[in-house]
Amino acid sequence: MVHVIDHPLAKVRLSRMRNIETDSRDFRLNLVELSQFMTYPATKDFETVEMKVKTPCGIATGYKLKDNVTLVPILRAGLGMVDGFKSMLPGAAIGFIGLYRNEQTLEAIEYYCKMPENIANSNVIVLDPMLATANSTIKAVNIIKAKYKPKSIRVVNIIAAPEGIKAFTKAHPDVDVFVSQIDEKLNEHGYIVPGLGDAGDRIFGTK
Repeated sequence: MVHVIDHPLAKVRLSRMRNIETDSRDFRLNLVELSQFMTYPATKDFETVEMKVKTPCGIATGYKLKDNVTLVPILRAGLGMVDGFKSMLPGAAIGFIGLYRNEQTLEAIEYYCKMPENIANSNVIVLDPMLATANSTIKAVNIIKAKYKPKSIRVVNIIAAPEGIKAFTKAHPDVDVFVSQIDEKLNEHGYIVPGLGDAGDRIFGTK
């Protein structure tokens, strides 16, 4: 299922990120803040366990997450979302999947994969700002499903193209996708229109 996060503050951050005049520093800042917002809907079904908490005035009922959480950014652009999620999930482990896109075929090629030991039976959140063709995200989820045994997998993107949504949900109908905005289309180069440009370049100030 695809969940579109319709919130005024999210729209403001995304508008700043889209702006061609926004520099790399401000782009990263708004991406971190938008990622924080998206943590809430992406984790709303996480199970909790009751615990007792001693307050200055007595004993209260508190809660902690039942299961471990693993954040998996797709390198390199997914790194820009980690700080936002980590601020809300400080106990989360972090794994990494490195993929690059063949510019001729648009195929996602794996070049790196490193996961924490406790990924098995954890709730995995795959992070990538853009869901364009969805080839990279499909590949990442394929890797996680094949090599590890998480309790659940969900994907969080900032912007998605309709083509990417269609391709991903066909490949992984059991994985929820959380996205801030679904844009118009892909262009002939496989980039989202109107989009925000190359997220990795704008995060890291590269060309």
